[in-house]
Amino acid sequence: MYKDKIKSKSQLLKEIKRLKKAKKKIGFTNGCFDIIHPGHVKYLEDAKNKCDILIVAINTDSSTKKIKGDQRPINNQKARQIVIASLEAVDFVVLFDELTPLKLICQAKPDVLIKGADWKKEDIVGAKEVSLYGGKVSRITFLKGYSTSAIIKRIAAGL
Repeated sequence: MYKDKIKSKSQLLKEIKRLKKAKKKIGFTNGCFDIIHPGHVKYLEDAKNKCDILIVAINTDSSTKKIKGDQRPINNQKARQIVIASLEAVDFVVLFDELTPLKLICQAKPDVLIKGADWKKEDIVGAKEVSLYGGKVSRITFLKGYSTSAIIKRIAAGL
């Protein structure tokens, strides 16, 4: 059930410790995940293929506003958590309130840090830190034609 996948930071860190003892490969990705579309679903399924356990860190409403502007998010953080946690590919969902998930990445120490291929490896938050302890950084190609910003523009234009 999706409710079991939504964790606080402290709950998540305990889960990670347990899973690492069980030799599970931990993957980590993050984003706002405001209006879910097929591009998000494909991205998260591809991310899951790179690990045993996929953690998705979601920006809180306040950090999303700082990144995307005052009109965002469209869906509040609880709604976004529920939708992402409902996806089969996702094992755990956690919120973070900072502009970047660097602190959480450093605490979680995932085996694989996953971001979209639109990011250069050297620009991925946490890439340097993950690489220093022997983790991997993986970039995933997006499904073309899908973007939350483009969806919002179409709705605003009345299409």
